[in-house]
Amino acid sequence: MSALKVIIEILLMIDCVALTIIVLAQEGKSAGLGSISGMADTYWGQNKGRSMEGKLVMITRVLAALFLVFAALLNMSMFS
Repeated sequence: MSALKVIIEILLMIDCVALTIIVLAQEGKSAGLGSISGMADTYWGQNKGRSMEGKLVMITRVLAALFLVFAALLNMSMFS
């Protein structure tokens, strides 16, 4: 087993744990009863990208992309 494969496997495991924690830390996407009365158009509703929730979404996307890259690298024939 090559050292590079071991390093990528460890990075994949760390990425999986981090992705699980970040996904569980996020709130649900349903607006609930607030959308009926127009509460979704508040300041926080319009600026979600700058809030903590927006940062969690961005981190989730980055970790998911890293997961795909690490999984593809481990599936390459050079590690077989």
